[in-house]
Amino acid sequence: MPRANRYHLPGLIWHITHRCHNRNYLLNFKKDRDRYRYWLRESRGRYGLCLLNYILTSNHIHLIVYDDGDPETIGRSMQLTQGRIAQEYNQRKRRMGAFWQDRYHATAVQSHQHLKRCMTYIDLNMVRAGVVMHPADWPSAGYHEIQSPPSRYRLLDIEQLMDALGFPNHEQMVNWQNNAIVEALANPRQRDKLNQITG
Repeated sequence: MPRANRYHLPGLIWHITHRCHNRNYLLNFKKDRDRYRYWLRESRGRYGLCLLNYILTSNHIHLIVYDDGDPETIGRSMQLTQGRIAQEYNQRKRRMGAFWQDRYHATAVQSHQHLKRCMTYIDLNMVRAGVVMHPADWPSAGYHEIQSPPSRYRLLDIEQLMDALGFPNHEQMVNWQNNAIVEALANPRQRDKLNQITG
């Protein structure tokens, strides 16, 4: 199974992307995306995966993860999550063949500003695709948990995300996220700049 990076660099944040085989819509149904979220939670519990944001679309995924220092955390988490969702889907559909397109891609996030651009890019993914009008309308995304962290079944490490973005409290982070989305929605040039962020 793929690994996040060949060179272990603890303390970095990674933007991970992975497409379904031949860009097929293998995650088209919410029940499959919910199972992907389930296995992300399992990865957090088993291996300590530190997830900062995500979006699951119909044919690809974006994850922002923090490298906690254990060289096996990201690789094992991806192996579990990607492998189990593919296995479950193929069994249910009586399907054979690859579920994912090649290896997943991981790009190091270089700065607070880079992370902020990646966050907004991910939040607006399904808006750019023309599926929804606002990130709040797409349930399979970290946006909802950032805005209103649940008391149970959390996927995101909100405290680590605040630290990574440089915000002293949750309210300031939420205000920044909403303002960034409003600005991007109102400014087509800003959306074009975000489209240049592919990893």
